[in-house]
Amino acid sequence: MQLKIAIVGIGGVGGYFGGRLAAHYAQDENIQIYFIARGKHLAAIKKNGLKIIHGNDEWIARPVLATENPAEIGRMDVVIFCVKTYDLETSVQQMQPCIGPETILLPLLNGVNSTEQIKRILPTANTWEGLVYIIARLTKPGEISNLGNIQKLFFGLDGTPNNKMMLFEKIIKSAGIDVMLSGNMSRVIWEKYIFISSIATLTSYLDNSIGKIMADEKKKKLLINLIDEVKSIANKKGVLVSPAVKENALARFQSLPFEATSSMHSDFKNKKEKTELQALVGYVVEQGRKLDVEVPTYKMMYEALT
Repeated sequence: MQLKIAIVGIGGVGGYFGGRLAAHYAQDENIQIYFIARGKHLAAIKKNGLKIIHGNDEWIARPVLATENPAEIGRMDVVIFCVKTYDLETSVQQMQPCIGPETILLPLLNGVNSTEQIKRILPTANTWEGLVYIIARLTKPGEISNLGNIQKLFFGLDGTPNNKMMLFEKIIKSAGIDVMLSGNMSRVIWEKYIFISSIATLTSYLDNSIGKIMADEKKKKLLINLIDEVKSIANKKGVLVSPAVKENALARFQSLPFEATSSMHSDFKNKKEKTELQALVGYVVEQGRKLDVEVPTYKMMYEALT
C-alpha cells in the first residue's frame, strides 16, 4: 500500500515531526513525504535538505519533494497542517488540489476549533483532531531546533479509533515519534489548550521566559489564575478535563528549560505582523462573554496585548 503524506508548514512543529517522517521513510517507496514551504526556507531545503537539531543530535531530512505549489504534488492520502492558527483557512484553500474524498486532514495547531475552521471551507472533509507538545523553532532557513524535552503527538477523534487511525499510528511511531492515538480528543485538545493558552498569555504579557515565571510566586499566581479561568470555560462547554489538569500543567512548566518560552511570545519579541493572540487569548475572552463566565485575568492581559 502506498501512502502519500503532505506536511503543510515546515516551522518548528512541521519541521520536527515532518523531518522525522521524511528522514525515516527516505528509502521507502510506499510511504512518501512531501513538504509545503516557501521563501528562503524552501530554497534552503531544496538545496541542502532540512536540518533538525535536538540537543547533541542532528540529522538531515529530504522529502520526496519540497514545494510552495500544492498542484505539483497531486492527490494526497494525508495532509498534516502545521501552520499557525491565523493561516489555517488560507492553507486549506491552497491545498484543495491535493484533497480528495478519502484524503485525511490532520491539523496540529494550538487552538481548539481547527476542525470547525476546516469544515467552513470543506464541509465534507475527512478530518481528524490532533495536537503536539513541543518547543521547536525555525532557527534559520533550512534548520529546525527542538529546544525542549517534550515532543509528543496526539491524534484521533472522540469514539473508538478505526483501522486507518491504527495504521497511521504505527507509521508515525515507526519514525521514532512519541505518538498517542486517543478516543477522547475533546478532552486532550482542551487540556493542551489550557496548557498553551495560559503560558502563551503570560509569557507575552510579562515578556518573561517560563523559568522566570515559575521562579516568582506572584507571577506563578497569575499563571494559576489563567489556568483556572480557561479551565472554567472548558467546564462550561461540557468538556470533562482531568481534575489534575492544573497540577499537570504546572509540573510540565517546571520541567522545561529556564529560558523556554511560548511561540506567541517569540512572535511578539520578533515584532511579527501576525500572532496567535486571537486564538489563544481573545478566544477565551470571547467565550467568557458568550458563556457568562468571568475571566478577568485574561481580559486584562488581552486588552494590554491588543
